[in-house]
Amino acid sequence: MKFKFRANKNYYISFLFLVILVVLGIAAYQYFFPAKNYTPNEMALKLDWFIPDGMRADPTLFNVFEWAKEGKLPNIKKLMDMGSYGYSYPVYPSHTPVNFAALLTGTYPEVNGVDDGPMHVIGKPLNTVAIGGFRSTARKIPAIWKTLEDAGMKVDVLSVPGSTPPEINKGVVMRGRWGGWGADFNAINFETKGNLAQRVIQGTAVHLFYFGAPLTVYVDGQTPSGWKDAPKSYSKPLEVPLTGWGTTVYAYIYDSTNDNKQNYDRVLFSLDKQHSMGDIKQGQWTNWDPITLIWQNGNIKVPVDTHVKINVIKLGNDGFFRLRLDYDNLNQYISFPSYAANMMEKDLGPMVDFADNYPAQLIYYPEDKKTFMDEAAMSFTWHTGAVGEMVKDFAPNAIIHDIYTPNQMLTSRWWMGYIDPNSIHYNDVTPAQREVLWNQVQDMYKKLDAIVGQMIDNAGPNTYIVLSSDHGAVPLNRTVRLNNFFAQKGWLKYTIDPKTGEPNIDWAHSQVIYLKMDNVYINPNGLAGNYERASGPAYEKLRAEVKQALENLTDSNGQKPLSDVVDWENVKNFLDLDPSRAGDLIIANAPGYGWDEQVTADQKVFDDPLITGYKQAILAKDVPGMWTPFIIAGPGIKKNNFLGNKPVNQIDQYPTIMKALKVTIPGFVQGKALPVFN
Repeated sequence: MKFKFRANKNYYISFLFLVILVVLGIAAYQYFFPAKNYTPNEMALKLDWFIPDGMRADPTLFNVFEWAKEGKLPNIKKLMDMGSYGYSYPVYPSHTPVNFAALLTGTYPEVNGVDDGPMHVIGKPLNTVAIGGFRSTARKIPAIWKTLEDAGMKVDVLSVPGSTPPEINKGVVMRGRWGGWGADFNAINFETKGNLAQRVIQGTAVHLFYFGAPLTVYVDGQTPSGWKDAPKSYSKPLEVPLTGWGTTVYAYIYDSTNDNKQNYDRVLFSLDKQHSMGDIKQGQWTNWDPITLIWQNGNIKVPVDTHVKINVIKLGNDGFFRLRLDYDNLNQYISFPSYAANMMEKDLGPMVDFADNYPAQLIYYPEDKKTFMDEAAMSFTWHTGAVGEMVKDFAPNAIIHDIYTPNQMLTSRWWMGYIDPNSIHYNDVTPAQREVLWNQVQDMYKKLDAIVGQMIDNAGPNTYIVLSSDHGAVPLNRTVRLNNFFAQKGWLKYTIDPKTGEPNIDWAHSQVIYLKMDNVYINPNGLAGNYERASGPAYEKLRAEVKQALENLTDSNGQKPLSDVVDWENVKNFLDLDPSRAGDLIIANAPGYGWDEQVTADQKVFDDPLITGYKQAILAKDVPGMWTPFIIAGPGIKKNNFLGNKPVNQIDQYPTIMKALKVTIPGFVQGKALPVFN
């Protein structure tokens, strides 16, 4: 017994000593690493959903997940380790407003109603857009932010198509792109008019979406007058009025080189010809300067105090100029509530939402590429800062955030055609040149990765972080001007303005027309007036002839641009579209081809475009270049869980997110929650 007592005594002394060490260790850890006391709001389930437009991801060429594992995208790698990830394919017609509507509702266009961007409907004329797909009112069902708000969450929405006019009451909505709501001032290029050759080349492409606000204005220089203390010019100076959005900035183009040659090299900008907004050379930018623009809503004109930043894209020795005015993309009239814009810009400064515009303007001269890259960098700087700023300023339960610059880069002139082997331009550059282009593209992806890093840093313990996109992009080898083709067949009548290159369609004597992005409208009795579905033997005969002509259309290389053609009666079953917003025929193009709405005097059908990337009207499920990433991380999500190389359906992302947030999934949802839960 005595021996046993000693053993037990030593045991208890050792155990007591161990307990003391553990207690001291816990105390020391809590002292040096104090536990965070989370508030009830921080402990609530939250969402941060980043949807960069046009972020391609596929298992072969744009292998984002492999780039992440290689260390090029460390924050995306961290997100992969934290959750489940894989590829996703967009719904047809793989166009931004359609895909965002699918993502934000978990439905196909047959349910949400967004078949396209510019939509035409029965009872409205075809020469105007009846329903804009970028507007919230185009949807027939509510988006996720409305459903989340009804569930008690406060939602912030930034730069997301389909979010304006705002549908929520207690959250924040800022600049829903092209939603036709608020004072939205797009950038404008100003170029020497000269002999109008370049103006005619652009035709309707000088307008936003080919029918909206001006994107490029052609104007000639004139003799300067009224300038105070103008710089000395060694060649006759030029004055150019740059009038955009109701306000004129004056450019004073001069030659500062005393070399006995005409050598224009600088531009001075001023609102009043007395105070300088900047005196810069080609490739340079001014600082942001205050400016008052005029926003016109019907007959009401509203002065808007905002900012402008100016770039000299190109300046020739002979006085040729190409200038760009970037206007601050955020103001009180494009923000809900109005004060949210000032709160964001107080720390972030004026907003550059994305590079270039649609249709692309920065594609016509080699110097345009630098301007594009400058704007891209400014847009990423602003959007990266916006992640933390939204959390700090508004303390939302959910953030839904988009940036359009990835799409602009991959569908521009300068990259896709030279890095994707499926492009006819792939061998137009050397391997060394291609490496430079790849580095530029991957640098853009690194900037997306930096935004993901900010999301992770600003996430609370119960935040679901989601990264996805609306569509990818593939090479565009040839454009197909279908309306020129229909004109050759005698089905479309038009004239061309020789000064602008813009068409005048003879609707009364036209029977067939193609309108973006995938619609062909047919009526043997003419297309004038309010559009109505035709019927009867003449209609069926003409429609069959148009289908046959499209199926037989062949490029000079023997390839056919048509992938599929579907009658309007069958689009719901075959393409999941809303037939009430579809043309008489819906047409899909083969990858490498893209339908072009413009008509030209020469009626040329196949053309070599300047842009080298595209995504519209492609059946995307079996085209990896059209795929996007999908990553979700948060409580209860499987970690480091790869969903495989087979892409998931885009409409399945919504119910997956709703299930994670424990919010009732609406009955209209067609998608199914993905197997990402523990």
